[in-house]
Amino acid sequence: MQQVCVITGGGGGMGLATAKLIGQENQYIVIAGRTLSKLQEAVRELQAEGIQAEAVVCDIASAEEVRRLAAYARSIGPIASVIHAAGMSPHMGNPLEIMTANAIGTLHVHAAFYDVLEKGSCLVDVASMAGHLIPRFILPIRKYRLANVNGELFLRKMMARVNLFPVRLRSEVAYGISKHFVIHYAEREAARFGAKGIRVLSVSPGSFDTPMGEVEKETASLYTKYCAIPRFGRVEEAAYLLAFCAGNKVAYLTGTDILCDGGCVASGFNPLRDRAKA
Repeated sequence: MQQVCVITGGGGGMGLATAKLIGQENQYIVIAGRTLSKLQEAVRELQAEGIQAEAVVCDIASAEEVRRLAAYARSIGPIASVIHAAGMSPHMGNPLEIMTANAIGTLHVHAAFYDVLEKGSCLVDVASMAGHLIPRFILPIRKYRLANVNGELFLRKMMARVNLFPVRLRSEVAYGISKHFVIHYAEREAARFGAKGIRVLSVSPGSFDTPMGEVEKETASLYTKYCAIPRFGRVEEAAYLLAFCAGNKVAYLTGTDILCDGGCVASGFNPLRDRAKA
């Protein structure tokens, strides 16, 4: 039976580029997102390259929609990998929407796919270098433990921390906290999934030339000057990394985050300090 790869946020950017690579390995691609027209165009691109693919409209903020996505994908065949690339950047929504999409959406994906993934499969969460750059004193790390206990309380605690900051900073703080949580959560979930023979890890991209990156281009341009490789990443560079991490050639890789940011974090860049100088 043909294996399946599910990609949330697969209608464009890194998700679509990854779909093209994994689809060339004769896997059936299921791309998911909120906008049907965007997904349909992506499916046409994939099919034009001889890749079997279909689209499923799914808002990761809805636990029920994610459960339906997982069940449907499993009905097609065994799921080899899930690339969870859906999310929102600071300029794509208000702080609550950002936190819900990035943090709560990740909870939903893990909960739904834990039930359908089988031994030898892999779940890769797309985090962000923002999760590495946000100052540690901002992070409500001790409250992360609430995620699998009480999702509503977890969200309230995350937003309580975000709301301590001036309104103009809240979307960026929500983004940074939510992506740090994704990194933390992938690490924490590795043992639970590992008991079933499933790998879980995260990848943290830096500033990439994608539609989401375009929305954040003004801010991201300040970041790139601190990089060891002072340019935006190419979408194919992220896609190769995601496809590699999801593949069985690195079957010992789990419970970790892979930072792919052109050396921005390694430079010692501090967004609160250095952006104020720019």
